[in-house]
Amino acid sequence: MKYIVAGHEAVTDADFAELALGTPLELWLGVEGESDEERAARLDAARDILSDPQFSDLPDDLIRLAARVVENHPDLFNVVPLIRPACRRVARKGVAA
Repeated sequence: MKYIVAGHEAVTDADFAELALGTPLELWLGVEGESDEERAARLDAARDILSDPQFSDLPDDLIRLAARVVENHPDLFNVVPLIRPACRRVARKGVAA
């Protein structure tokens, strides 16, 4: 099944979020390994978008989107400690373990 919004096909969850917000997620979340200069430029662009009257509802849209995610996926917040399994030594042929 294809999901097409305004002529754009959404394939991943990130695609849906980007189409819902009208901006790429990387603008708000950043990217791994970005420099301080890149981060400053990204945040400056984000501030410009938030100050544009066209995007005045964006913070509310983000809150609604986040609330929908929490409501639809409460398991995202089921945090449990992970137990590391004990290391097993594998005996190689001809070598005593």
